[in-house]
Amino acid sequence: MGTDGDPVAGVLEHAYRDEWSAVVATLARRLGDLQAAEDAAAEAFAAAARVWARDGTPPNPGGWLMTTAWRKAVDQLRGNRAIAVDPQQFPDTGAASGSEAPPVTVGGDDQLGLVFACCHPALALEVRVALTLRFVAGLTTRQIAAAFVLPEATLAQRLVRAKRKISESGIRFEVPGPDALAGRLDGVHAVVYLVFNEGYAASGGEQLIHADLCEEAIWLGRLLHRLLPEDTETAGLVALMLLHHSRAATRQDPDGGAVLLADQDRARWDAALIADGTAILDAAVARRRPGPYQIEAAIAALHAAADSFEATDWPQIAALYGTLARLSPSPVVEVNRAVAVGMADGPHAGLAILEPVLASGALTGYAPLHAAHADLLERAGLAAEASAAWARAERAMGNAALQRELHRRRAAAAESELGSRREEPRSFGMKIFPTGVETSGLGP
Repeated sequence: MGTDGDPVAGVLEHAYRDEWSAVVATLARRLGDLQAAEDAAAEAFAAAARVWARDGTPPNPGGWLMTTAWRKAVDQLRGNRAIAVDPQQFPDTGAASGSEAPPVTVGGDDQLGLVFACCHPALALEVRVALTLRFVAGLTTRQIAAAFVLPEATLAQRLVRAKRKISESGIRFEVPGPDALAGRLDGVHAVVYLVFNEGYAASGGEQLIHADLCEEAIWLGRLLHRLLPEDTETAGLVALMLLHHSRAATRQDPDGGAVLLADQDRARWDAALIADGTAILDAAVARRRPGPYQIEAAIAALHAAADSFEATDWPQIAALYGTLARLSPSPVVEVNRAVAVGMADGPHAGLAILEPVLASGALTGYAPLHAAHADLLERAGLAAEASAAWARAERAMGNAALQRELHRRRAAAAESELGSRREEPRSFGMKIFPTGVETSGLGP
């Protein structure tokens, strides 16, 4: 939707960003039908493009859109002879001008209800992501398909099946009760963070970063934080994403190659995002309800605060990963902890933590495990073993930009001989994954 020289188009684009999910959410709750809500919302925005260009922008664009969408939904239901419409349930909202009838109002619970419906655990994870991006963030099917390197027809079919399952399974567009809220919110956080992860370091293809997906995830996180201001883990997630995204401009070279954390120009990190993320984190920590996202955000904040890679507070980062391992134990957390301890206490200390993970076989196809192992081996002076580990990491890596960096490291390790002079240690920066864990704390 272009805006150059067209003030109405600019207002409409802004309204779409601000109002799409609110309109769809309220219609979905009232109608119990996500497809009907989507259709009515789309018709309302199409009507706005015509009417606003002719009559000017209304004083309350959001109210105009909501009222218009509701009227179109009611008209559609009344025109469907197979549906008996209760006049009390679907009152006439009047004309869509915004002056003849008060607009249908939107509450925060409607948007939260839409988020929880899109992220319902009865749906497959990839379906939850697609639904959330389409109906909460307002991305088009084409945009979502392009972001995840899927055929548009495949993504469209996935959405159709998902909407049908929501209807057939009786999934309600409502906020879960207090007993279920915490568990369901964990699932919502996972979806938002997965979107961010895919933007931060794409799981496949040539491109390392999809900044638009990072920005959508941050927008979704801010929406959740606005609707759930007391939830400290929501705040921690927002802070974590902001702190990571503050490095976006420095994480690639002009050719699209990965730039390691140690080599990034810290003067180009986004100070405003760092300040925003740190402030949100500080407010969450002050509530004294610690959780994994807050701990990860604290680790990211320590990286952001360091004047250089060498000046990073590695002992504190290692301690935080130890806390995370106790609070949310997993093999991936142990990979993180091994790298951090290796930086704080030396490579042999890191290898001691990593060995049980390697022996378990739990992460055999996990590229960051092998990259962490290779880096620690290289720093410990075990060049031959490091070369083999770099090769395993390269084979397991799906992203082309990161694979090229792994190939470079493998070639360098292969040329090294035990006892030869090596470069100053540079921990290989990995992506962050939807488990909610930054895989090394040293990400590119």
